[in-house]
Amino acid sequence: MKQDMIVRRVAGTFVVASLALGWWVNPAWFLMTAFVGANLLQSSFTGFCPLDSMLEAIERNRKRA
Repeated sequence: MKQDMIVRRVAGTFVVASLALGWWVNPAWFLMTAFVGANLLQSSFTGFCPLDSMLEAIERNRKRA
């Protein structure tokens, strides 16, 4: 699976999960939605995505082993 697809799926899952938690558990979970959105926005400008960096490191370690 392509790395950009993984990043989008994880971000989408986090957004949906935090919206559900904010609705049914505690409204403070909406801050996670805002954080994910802000991270996606900064990533579109800078090209830096923490999850993308982690996935690259995992792939490098997998190739070494």
